Amino acid sequence: MNFLQTFTPAGETLCRPCRSVSCLLGLLCYLDCMTALNITPMMSGLRSSFSATHSTSVLGGSHQAVTFDHLLVNVGEDFNPDTGHFRCRLPGTYCFSFTVRKFPWKMLLVMLMKNGMEVQAIAYDESRNQGCKVQSQSVMISLKPLETVYLLLQESPDYDIYSNVGPHITFSGYLVYPDSTSSIEYLNNHLSPPEVHLPGCPPPIDPHYDWKRRTANDEPRSAFSVARTSSALGERRGHHEREALMFDVEYVNIGGHFNITSGRFTCHFPGAYYFAFTVGKHPRRAVSVKLMKGRAEVQAMVFNENMSRRREMQSQSLLLSLKRGDSIWLYSQQDEGYAVYSNQGRYTTFSGFLVYPDGESMNTDRTFY
Repeated sequence: MNFLQTFTPAGETLCRPCRSVSCLLGLLCYLDCMTALNITPMMSGLRSSFSATHSTSVLGGSHQAVTFDHLLVNVGEDFNPDTGHFRCRLPGTYCFSFTVRKFPWKMLLVMLMKNGMEVQAIAYDESRNQGCKVQSQSVMISLKPLETVYLLLQESPDYDIYSNVGPHITFSGYLVYPDSTSSIEYLNNHLSPPEVHLPGCPPPIDPHYDWKRRTANDEPRSAFSVARTSSALGERRGHHEREALMFDVEYVNIGGHFNITSGRFTCHFPGAYYFAFTVGKHPRRAVSVKLMKGRAEVQAMVFNENMSRRREMQSQSLLLSLKRGDSIWLYSQQDEGYAVYSNQGRYTTFSGFLVYPDGESMNTDRTFY
């Protein structure tokens, strides 16, 4: 190690580390402070995601959260598989999805819960036959710090969920868009941010670089998630006008691009979008719901012509490439033999969000201050 010698007026010799050594020591002190506060300075961004499975059946009879024995992903460690609870660390908009399988001779009722008392969505099958049918559900939710989300199995012994090493029970969630208020300062490739003055360190390469995380307005954002709390019954009509399926619960509407009055989403930022919807089948009615683009372009659909008295569910999802002004909506067959079922449990949901914006929707003339 090289040292520079300096001389005091009294002739005493002192050793002072060279500039690079001083910078390194200062940086180590800074990192040590961050470690003591449990802060990771070299952050990879605001990330939170999990995916877990359960490889054995879960029996009803007690009001219990569904727990999990296999953790596939847990970025941020915000999900506890032993309790089945996801606890929000980063406020923002999250997407949650789950799949459960009905136990033979039992009914199925699993609810996505928020904060222990708010039902966000439901997976349901009241059939008591021998079959093991799988049901899925997904929804987007805005969360604040420390709010919790988990799956709740109906407490009655008439309701069980089946699984094996397959497995058939899955639960996933991830942060789609963090709130702008959740910006966190972190280091990049520079040795020190301008707020931290380490002795002997050179200044940052770009004195105008913004060390703070880019704000929410730097990237285009578009997301919605809605639900119905009542059924939509088809009625025989003398005309063939197609009307959008309407919704009365709005979980998320970032950008205001979903018009809950018309039931239509309008693209403002061209790019690749993800859409998912789940609909309930009404007793003694068939169900036929299509994901529509523009005026009459069918993109995907769910269908069940079973006219039994059982209430069941159907799910569908896909990615679409949209241009500015494109509209997306759900159409339910309007003949009297068809219907969509829902109630306060929110069987019927519809969600979508921008995954990747096209270049034309990006502001390429951004300046960092």
